Amino acid sequence: MELDPLILSRIQFAFVVSFHAIFPVFTIGLASYIAVLEGLAFKTENPVWVKLSAFWTKVFAVVFGMGVVSGIVMSFQFGTNWSNFAQASANFLGPILSYEVVTAFFLEAAFLGVLLFGRDKVPAGVHLFAAIMVATGTFISSFWILSANSWMQTPAGTELRDGVFYVTSWSEAIFNPSFPYRFAHMALASYLTGGFVVAGVSAWYLLRGREVEANKKALSMCLWLLLFIAPAQAVLGDFHGLNTLEHQPTKVAAMEGNWETSRNVPLLLFAIPDQENQRNLFEIGIPSLASFILTHEWDGEVPGVSAVPVDEQPPVAIVFWSFRIMVGIGLLMIAFAVTGLVLRAGGRYWRTNWFLQGMRFMSIAPFFAVLTGWFVTEVGRAPWLVYGQMTQAEALTPSLTGGMALFTLIGYVVVYALVFSAGVYYLMRVLYVGLEDRDEDEHEADRPKRPFSAAHVPFEIDHNSDDTVGTAKPVNQGGH
Repeated sequence: MELDPLILSRIQFAFVVSFHAIFPVFTIGLASYIAVLEGLAFKTENPVWVKLSAFWTKVFAVVFGMGVVSGIVMSFQFGTNWSNFAQASANFLGPILSYEVVTAFFLEAAFLGVLLFGRDKVPAGVHLFAAIMVATGTFISSFWILSANSWMQTPAGTELRDGVFYVTSWSEAIFNPSFPYRFAHMALASYLTGGFVVAGVSAWYLLRGREVEANKKALSMCLWLLLFIAPAQAVLGDFHGLNTLEHQPTKVAAMEGNWETSRNVPLLLFAIPDQENQRNLFEIGIPSLASFILTHEWDGEVPGVSAVPVDEQPPVAIVFWSFRIMVGIGLLMIAFAVTGLVLRAGGRYWRTNWFLQGMRFMSIAPFFAVLTGWFVTEVGRAPWLVYGQMTQAEALTPSLTGGMALFTLIGYVVVYALVFSAGVYYLMRVLYVGLEDRDEDEHEADRPKRPFSAAHVPFEIDHNSDDTVGTAKPVNQGGH
């Protein structure tokens, strides 16, 4: 059987991008959280904020390193697998990607060193400034990367002549029609990811009775953030969807599983898309709701996938189900955020066992939402690499063979598996140590192995309640 270099190259790039995407979306949100913690520590001089910042900075460093390693490979693929695209888009993407390196990567790398190793070596204000610069660098990086990707989705400010894109307006190309919505959508996704991960880890520590005061504060901060960000993401997603409907109607049709352009289109909760016969084999939906969401009119017209030739249609099943997984996770996020607000009465948000267990599992949910969101975005654009102007087949390296593509794909899978395994190993070590200060003087004979110990703290834990982690109550300290 002959190997198709186009299919293998698409699989390879999808694998690399999917592996890479989960790291920056976490570090962007986490960097801002660390900057907030450093600001609180600088203002209040409360050691709890310092302890939290020091711990999450270690986590940030490990994840940042994994993101850098996995991201470097993507630029090589433009030359090895997509050389026609690299040559055609060099006038625009070349400067954009170089701006990302010059303005963001150097900023992050330089100040990350100060943030990691300068706490006791530079003034507190300088250390706070370093945290802010790292957070700023992550946003600058995402600005340029999303501008480049959004241009591929909704090309503007360029002209295609003899197979080469020439920039006619830098402002229109950078701030292309989909960029504002996609940048804002990804920014909120980063905050959701960072918020749920911090909340989930804090919940895990609370369940184990470790550093209760610090992790209670961390969980509280994240729940307030998620309460506003999760619903805001849903609203922004609606605006993003309307923008996509205007510029990429076929993608929206695939998201809705709608084959024929029509009115009063139902919102399909479940369907089995049959692309070969251009229909759904089975449907469960809410009448007219898709029309209302997309057009804000109950009888609004929704485009159909069959409005374009079959060879210009994306894989509908992948787009359809990825979109529903993303939306389902988003609704679950909102539910947990609202539940956290309800449980604030009496401080139950940090003592309710089932809620903390739920937050633990929700710590990985944003990563699935991000990945499925990227599947909708990238797979929904197929077969175009630059929407409406250059197909994936036209962008492929002419000399690339199926064997070459398969060899590099296997190589990337093996190397990334090693990188991921090593990264997760060190990340687990950081999480195992936790917030406890393991550098204290070892000659302190009464130093507890875990801070939350009845022998060394002025309260004990009542485990009699079935739905709570435990309730603190004073004990006799024997004159201490």
